[in-house]
Amino acid sequence: MTHRFSDDVQFDYEIAVALGSAWRQGADAGEVLATAAAVADAGGQEWFDAWAALGRGVRERADRCAAQGHAVSARDAWLRAAGYLGTALVGVDAVADPDKRLAEVFPEHRACFDRFLGALRPPAEPVAIPYEDMTLPGYLIGPPDASGASGASGASGRSPTLIVNNGSDGPVSTAWTMLGAPAVARGYRVLLFDGPGQQSTLFEHGVTFRPDWEKVVTPVVDFLLARPDADPARIVLAGISQAGYWVPRALAFEHRIAAAVADPGVVRVVDSWWHNLGPELRGLWESGERETFDRVLEDAFADNPALAATWRWRAKPYGIDVPSELLAEVSRYDLAPVAGRITTPLLITDPDGEHFWPGASRELYDLLPGPKRLVRFTEAEGAHRHCEPMGRALFEQRVFDWLDGFCHRTAAAR
Repeated sequence: MTHRFSDDVQFDYEIAVALGSAWRQGADAGEVLATAAAVADAGGQEWFDAWAALGRGVRERADRCAAQGHAVSARDAWLRAAGYLGTALVGVDAVADPDKRLAEVFPEHRACFDRFLGALRPPAEPVAIPYEDMTLPGYLIGPPDASGASGASGASGRSPTLIVNNGSDGPVSTAWTMLGAPAVARGYRVLLFDGPGQQSTLFEHGVTFRPDWEKVVTPVVDFLLARPDADPARIVLAGISQAGYWVPRALAFEHRIAAAVADPGVVRVVDSWWHNLGPELRGLWESGERETFDRVLEDAFADNPALAATWRWRAKPYGIDVPSELLAEVSRYDLAPVAGRITTPLLITDPDGEHFWPGASRELYDLLPGPKRLVRFTEAEGAHRHCEPMGRALFEQRVFDWLDGFCHRTAAAR
């Protein structure tokens, strides 16, 4: 049986994610467990305060280490601080004056992550990706050995590049520990970016999600192809959580990607909402009784502040407050009409205990006409639950060995 760290399902999962990030130095297990024990039965305000305090304390320690010339200690502590501050934000909609606290803590989180990336060798390169009438912020991070730690560079010296597509509300520090760090360790250059509705693009510019994600990934690919250090034949794409929709959606229209990963597979994003709301509310919504649907949910939010806070946090990237209108928008995120266009090789993870989109990985796999692989992760292996939070070593081995096969094979053929 899975150990529970908190009675709150979301908080329990976030603790598991934090613990799993210790595999890539994104957390310290002792710091996480001590804080988790202190907030096991707490509400959102206590959650936010505890993790923000931990993050700030670790950041202060990092700054002291840097001032004393302890570069490695400072670098590692900045990454942990970024992770803890990002974890705090999961509870921000339950606190008094949430907009003010978000405006305080998010820049602290991002500043810590920036300090961490600047302390890498070589340092990460901040980038601005042209997108419509603005730019998307991102980072290019290369391996320590320019020749490729895993021997992945081709004769031209250009590295394979992994585009990391974040999910719906996770911090960029988690995208780094889950996908970026293991890729860099294997000789990839990694591009992290905030797309519409994600992190800085949402919090600082108010840009919300869009269902046609190819309009996001194609500019990212264009940006990479304009650089001399990216190998056009070895650009790969991987996404976590809701990016299990965005990655295959982009692949249906963008065919310059050599291979891709969806962790997990998602067919209809709205299924994760209905899974939690239940069949009665779904029936009410589908019957067209939208005003009644909204009234029932608003009454539920009034009776359950924790539920209301979770709803606000998940709804924020869509920019829609009215529940029935939000569900109508989320229902547009559906891969079924375009899955038949996907020809890029796609690996889909399929973990036991997937609680957002149960069964969707197999459904997406069955829809795909092109090269595909479904990779199971089980509770017996300790690699279960959404995005395998506690099975990171096993995830990396299975997923990156598959990606390496494409990148090595392409390089060797030159």
